[in-house]
This record gives sequence, C-alpha cells and structure tokens, in this order.
Amino acid sequence: MAISLFRSFVSLIFCGLHSTLVIASPDIANGKLIDQQKCYACHAKKVGFGNGDMIYTRSDGKVKNSAQLKAMVGLCNTELRLDLFPEDEADVAAFLNKQFYKFKP
Repeated sequence: MAISLFRSFVSLIFCGLHSTLVIASPDIANGKLIDQQKCYACHAKKVGFGNGDMIYTRSDGKVKNSAQLKAMVGLCNTELRLDLFPEDEADVAAFLNKQFYKFKP
C-alpha cells in the first residue's frame, strides 16, 4: 500500500512538472529586450546601414521557417557567447517571428 501510494505521488509530481514545462510559452517582451540589448547593434554593423532590423527583412535572408529561425538564434548565442539560456533563445525567436517573420509554429 505504501509503495503504491508513493508511486502515485511521484507520478503526480512528475505530471505536474511536465505540464509546467510544456505549458510555458515564450516571453515576447523578454525576447524584445534581449534583441535590443544583445543583437541590434551587431546586426546594424553587419548590414552597414545602422539599422539592425534590416538583417531580418532583407531579400537574401537565410531564415525560411521557424526551425531555421530557432537554429539561427542558437547559433548566434553560441558563436557570439551571448550567454542566453534556452528559454531566452526561445523568447528571442518568438519575438523575431512575431515582429518580422510571421512563420507558423
């Protein structure tokens, strides 16, 4: 009986944690803040026109879907050592998608 009760308790805790992780949605405001603080200036220098947003809207863009967008944000984070957590990467990708790309999830 005690073992069965313990298993039920553990299952309940695991399900609660699992639902919390699945339900958590990206924080668009955090993504915008990170973009402004860590991405915009670098992108402005890269495109050469002083407008960091142009990198997202250029006609020869490399990002064609949401998976590529998430991968690109991850690549920038790793290569430039931005020290973003995975949830921050998700927030940035969600902000960029909402603001510029409009990909379906």
